[in-house]
Amino acid sequence: MTSRAVNPQAPYDKLTVGTAPDSWGVWFPEDDKQVSWQTFLDEVAEAGYEYIETGPFGFLPTDPDTLREEAAKRGISVVAGTQFGVLHRDDAWEDTERDMRANAEVLKALGAKFLVYLPPMLRDLQTGGWAENPDLTDDEWKLLARNADKLGRILKDEYGVTMAVHPHGDSHIENKGQIERFFAETDPEYVSFCLDTGHLEYGEVDTVELIRNYPDRIAIVHIKQMDPEVVERVRAEDLSFGEAVSLGVCVTPDGGQPKVGAVIDALAALDKELYVIVEQDLYPCAADVPLPLAIETRKVLAQNNLGVL
Repeated sequence: MTSRAVNPQAPYDKLTVGTAPDSWGVWFPEDDKQVSWQTFLDEVAEAGYEYIETGPFGFLPTDPDTLREEAAKRGISVVAGTQFGVLHRDDAWEDTERDMRANAEVLKALGAKFLVYLPPMLRDLQTGGWAENPDLTDDEWKLLARNADKLGRILKDEYGVTMAVHPHGDSHIENKGQIERFFAETDPEYVSFCLDTGHLEYGEVDTVELIRNYPDRIAIVHIKQMDPEVVERVRAEDLSFGEAVSLGVCVTPDGGQPKVGAVIDALAALDKELYVIVEQDLYPCAADVPLPLAIETRKVLAQNNLGVL
């Protein structure tokens, strides 16, 4: 496929579609179950996407000149990066700040404007074992919020990069109460939100309602869907998010919830420029699985006014 995704007519013309390594089964900087970064970029171009997130830091080249050249020769631009970090413990600040600065340095050099912050997983993505206490104390919540503000200020003032906090299954920022508390305790000037439709669904949050209630907090979007039957099984059997993914919880649109048409309509109604990044959690998957799904997803999104074929 050689055609490229472009934006349709108003009110949808401010939404720009992109994709991410997640949709190619990439969760880690290095892993023998994952495709190479060259294959990822080649297939992104073949599927017709022009914009990407970088995924786990170190999967794609971290030398800005190399990444710029490799992306450009495939007609691709980098618009965002992602980074896990720990903000609710003082002893983790130094490592988190170092990692976020390293990522932001590359993004700044590439002209990318967003760094998606991922909260630490309560359970290990590979083993499912508990890695964090699921319940934060009031003091830990306050520290998390203070450090988020501090980190957001560093990224904005020193790198020109917006910090976008990502809700995530099996994290301290997952359900409606946690998200609303986080919004209430952080400064919107420095801390924005990555609206991940699939993780909101996983956390039993109404995506369209959140879009309408917090339009000014949304800086970037991850669009994905969850299979409600698998989510129900996860709750019933107390499974980890990694186990849920292995059961196929993340599905190709429009095979799950929330329906992409309603989400795209709600985003278009905000009348703001947004990158809408496709993510389908596939880890681990066979190497021949992602490309056909990426092409099919772009087709479905275009049918719902996000990009065209």
